[in-house]
Amino acid sequence: MFVCEMMKSEHLNNLSPANLRLLIRQKDPRIKTTTGLANGYQQANVVVLPNQLADDFHAFCRSNPAPLPLLYRSQSGETSCPPLAQHTCCRRFTFGSRPGSWSDMVCFYLGCSFGFEGRLKEAGVPVRNVEQGKNVSMYRTAVPCVPAGAFSCPLVVTMRPVPAALLDAAVKVTHLNPLAHGAPVHVGDPALLGIQDLSRPDYGDAVELQPGDVTVFWACGVTAIEAILSKPPLAFSHSPGCMFLTDIPDSPTSTITPPTEAKPHPELTPLCFQVSQNPLLYSLVSQGTVAKIRQLEVMIGEDPGERGIRALFVQDELLRSCLALSHSSSVAITTGFPTHYMHSPPDETDGPPGAIAMATMLLSLGKQVTMVTDRRALEMNRAIIDESVRTGVLKAVIPLVTFEDGGPDAARHFLCHHGDPNKPRFDHLVAIERSGRAADGNYYNMRAVNIKHLVDPVDDLFIAAKHIPGIGTTGIGDGGNELGMGKVKEKVQSLMPKGGLIACEVPADHAVTAGVSNWGGYAVACGLYLLHTCPAHLRYLRKGLGLEPVTSTEQLQDWTTNLPSVEKEESFLSTLVQFGIRSGKTGHLAMEVDGLTFHPTHSDMITRLLWDRLTAASAGRWRNCRVKSFSLCLFISK
Repeated sequence: MFVCEMMKSEHLNNLSPANLRLLIRQKDPRIKTTTGLANGYQQANVVVLPNQLADDFHAFCRSNPAPLPLLYRSQSGETSCPPLAQHTCCRRFTFGSRPGSWSDMVCFYLGCSFGFEGRLKEAGVPVRNVEQGKNVSMYRTAVPCVPAGAFSCPLVVTMRPVPAALLDAAVKVTHLNPLAHGAPVHVGDPALLGIQDLSRPDYGDAVELQPGDVTVFWACGVTAIEAILSKPPLAFSHSPGCMFLTDIPDSPTSTITPPTEAKPHPELTPLCFQVSQNPLLYSLVSQGTVAKIRQLEVMIGEDPGERGIRALFVQDELLRSCLALSHSSSVAITTGFPTHYMHSPPDETDGPPGAIAMATMLLSLGKQVTMVTDRRALEMNRAIIDESVRTGVLKAVIPLVTFEDGGPDAARHFLCHHGDPNKPRFDHLVAIERSGRAADGNYYNMRAVNIKHLVDPVDDLFIAAKHIPGIGTTGIGDGGNELGMGKVKEKVQSLMPKGGLIACEVPADHAVTAGVSNWGGYAVACGLYLLHTCPAHLRYLRKGLGLEPVTSTEQLQDWTTNLPSVEKEESFLSTLVQFGIRSGKTGHLAMEVDGLTFHPTHSDMITRLLWDRLTAASAGRWRNCRVKSFSLCLFISK
């Protein structure tokens, strides 16, 4: 009794899980929820089910590891949980008006995000719900969990406001504790999860955001409550926010951590990057993958044509563009720079190869792709696409459309179903080596010749997209006069030859600069491949649902064959030359782009993009890599 009185006089935060459990059993009035308690230890959700449903629920947990990280499954009728806590037991319940048989019941203990709150505070990340003396906010989302057996339900998430400057810290800390749901499954606009009103959580309390905070969402074990609400005739669970306190440390190397969840290599630790502003969306990607994509970005910035393109470089534009495209579902790609106004056709060989490389990879990832071209070039580009299918560069025909000025609402109607901004047809627009509108309304080549009469107003689509939530934009260029380069307009005007006249006025969300624009397209394709072989990014895309995001060998082989290769790019350039399309800088009707011959300049760049970056071993993922006939062949460890 004396010990209990001493505990009651001591601050709750200083007590061990065992002592806190004792106070909870004594119904200590100070303990309303367990948030902020037992820092340094895992907490657990508890679900008690009839034995005949236990295997189904176990499978449901395995299929949805982020919301339902299984700490322990009891034997039928077992009241204790020795791996989690000594000297404790689940109470036996009276089932309705008659005694029930506890021997028919199975207890599941599932990790809880309260287990990482102490680590967040240690890292300097404020835990707003604890600061405000509230239970954490929990929301039912529109994201369905992976069903298993008798169980299916929507994902439930917790929300913690985090200052934007501390997002990386919050992600890193929680990533290290997979048994407490791991890294966030969404960062940004709650509406993207189907949450319409933060002030009305489905469970817990509404937590107030402070200026500069971003809403960060973690998978939540209350998903289990949603799963059992309508399934078994009899089940029990904890009350949301009132968890079982375990004696297990919150370290990633705790004794119950499965071998596959051991402390990860630093290269696998995720970082957080903003992808869009409207709606606000961040994405996660591992440090190792970030490093590889940054290397791609540096490589394509080489300037063999000596245009001075390095002056326009902004770090991570390639990374952010690839992340935005990874989150997209329907992409429109436009290209075409009629620099040779004295020839027919007037187009150049830079742009279309990069556009086709991006389209091919996007299609292999399950995205919808549409190509946008000028009316004058429609039939020619249709024929080029048909020929590319015939030669095997493309697996199928890509839809090809035009956009012409049809009044003030034409762009909105092109981009959105019935002109409704809430129903966009596309969620990303990409312009690669596409003539960009200058400040005076004209379109100029690098010689400052006005070619406006050959260019349809595709720029209007990028301008309109700025005012339509959910449509992002990317511009890829090598001179500053391309569509989308308005983002670096001041640099173009001051640092590029004739920049004051030729600089594109129209910005894109992401401006990727390259020594040759095609190289930017190749790098986007490679970047998308890297993202989709990055476990941290795949987990984030899938909201932590589904079995571990291990990509199948067959899928990897498909993505690999859809990367650009020397053989495919040489074949496609040959097709362009057959159609009379010329090198941009010289006007030669030859196997060159921007005055640089395909061999060795462009073929070497393609080989390096593939070999130097995609075969870099990371965390033992690749066992053996080699290049054969200039194509990348990957052999994946099983």
